[in-house]
Amino acid sequence: MGLALRERLPMWLQLRCGLEPRTLAALAVVLVVAVLLAAQHFWAGRPRSVRAPETVGAAGVVIPSMAPGASASAETSRVVVDVGGEVRKPGVLRLPTGSRVADALRAAGGVKPGADITGLNRARVLMDGEQVVVGGPAPPGAEGGGVGAVGGLGAGGGTGPVSLNSATVEQLDTLPGVGPVLARHIIDYRTEHGGFRAVEELREVNGIGARRFADLQPLVRP
Repeated sequence: MGLALRERLPMWLQLRCGLEPRTLAALAVVLVVAVLLAAQHFWAGRPRSVRAPETVGAAGVVIPSMAPGASASAETSRVVVDVGGEVRKPGVLRLPTGSRVADALRAAGGVKPGADITGLNRARVLMDGEQVVVGGPAPPGAEGGGVGAVGGLGAGGGTGPVSLNSATVEQLDTLPGVGPVLARHIIDYRTEHGGFRAVEELREVNGIGARRFADLQPLVRP
C-alpha cells in the first residue's frame, strides 16, 4: 500500500519526503484529517430554519398564543347568583352579565307549581353575588316572611319597608342586591353620619349605584 501511495505522489513530493514509507503514512493521515475537518465545517455552516421564540411576560412566564377574538377571561362577563326556595334545581348559577331574575329562575329549572311569585320582580337585573329565594321563609332577623322573595324580602311581599336606621345586617341582607358586605357599608354610613334622614342618602353609600338604588327605594325607609 505504501508503494502504491508513493507512486501516485508528485515527483517533487517523493524527493522531499525521502521516499520513506513512514513519512508517506503520516502524510496520508494528515490529508484524511484535513478532509474530515473541511466536511464538518461545511455541515455546521449549512443554512437551517429557526423557530420563532414564544412570548415571555415580565415575570418570565411563557404566554401562550390566543386565538383571534378569544376572551382574556370569561368570568368577567358573568355574574354568580344563589337561587333557592321553591325552584326545581336550587344552587349557585353562573349567568351572563345583564341577566334578569327571570333568567335565573329559568336556569334553576323554573318555579315549582303553587309557589307565590306575586311580589317577585322578574324583570330586575341581577347583581353579582346576590341571593334569589322564591317562596321560602325569611332569614333569621328578617321582618316577617317573604313569599315570592328575592333575598328573603319581596318588592310587594307585605312585610313593610325596612328601616335604614334600625335594621340589622341580617335584615338589610334580605333586600334585593344587598349582601353582607353592602349591608355592613350601610350600617357604617349610618353610624358615621348619625343615621339616615332620607332614603336618598343611600346613593352616598359605597356600592349603591343608580340601578341598585331604584330597586331598593320602594323597600326601605329612614
